[in-house]
Amino acid sequence: MTQIFGNFIEKPLTKEKLILEFLSDSISVQDFWRNNDYAANFIADFLTAFISKNGATSDSQRQAEAKSAASYIANELLENAVKYSHQASQIPIQIKLYLDKGKILFFIKNSLSHLRSANLQGVIYQLSNSNHEELYFNQLEKSIDDEYSFKSGLGFLSMINDYSAKVAWKFETVADKPAIMIVTTMVEFQM
Repeated sequence: MTQIFGNFIEKPLTKEKLILEFLSDSISVQDFWRNNDYAANFIADFLTAFISKNGATSDSQRQAEAKSAASYIANELLENAVKYSHQASQIPIQIKLYLDKGKILFFIKNSLSHLRSANLQGVIYQLSNSNHEELYFNQLEKSIDDEYSFKSGLGFLSMINDYSAKVAWKFETVADKPAIMIVTTMVEFQM
């Protein structure tokens, strides 16, 4: 069974892409947290290779803005994937970056338990049916009281509010692992 939330793009038409894949249990969550910014910055640096650079100030500024946005979004997506991935499933986490006609597309795929899948779908419902700015401030206030809340959606709200990102999700069942779901989160933003 497959469920789609938002305007999910199955196959971008561009050939300009970067794909990274790793098992979530190949490094401890604590070690990953200490090094996550390296992975996010690597992805952002890779992106800048595709952004034309002719020396004009506007191109340099555009490149810096795209790099900053890509680093932030990659960091958020990787943190969520590692934090919520079902490690025992031995299903790798995969992140893909596409550059398509001035748009940047991120796809991150990871495994989830059905409980975490239901929690994420609750966050998606809240994101889909709320004013994003108002929800962002409400969630910020709630997170002060409960720093361990895993249902806040603050990362997604930051992407939407700060980078005008469009977010979509695809949930799939795993035929040979009925207790596991695969979620692919797609984030699209303009350069």
